[in-house]
Amino acid sequence: MIVFDAFLRALFQVIDLLLTIYIWIIIARAIVSWVNPYPYHPVVRFLYRTTEPVLAPIRRIIPPIAGLDISPAIAILIIYFLKNLIHYLIIRSYFIY
Repeated sequence: MIVFDAFLRALFQVIDLLLTIYIWIIIARAIVSWVNPYPYHPVVRFLYRTTEPVLAPIRRIIPPIAGLDISPAIAILIIYFLKNLIHYLIIRSYFIY
């Protein structure tokens, strides 16, 4: 049981790290969108390819308001909610044993 608990905690930590990295990718995309860079640059294409699957559904639900796209902020809030949920699950599993 200890091995499973350690594996589960490590898995939660990896997921937490990946979510943090994804937040920074969303922030980078938002900053790049303000500059209007060359769209065929590999970094710009990577940012758009990795964030568009998350931002497009949010954009369909909440369209840009007065030309301002708030989908990155909403996506970051959702990711923070998921991170807090993961932290809660880790703490809860720690106190169960």
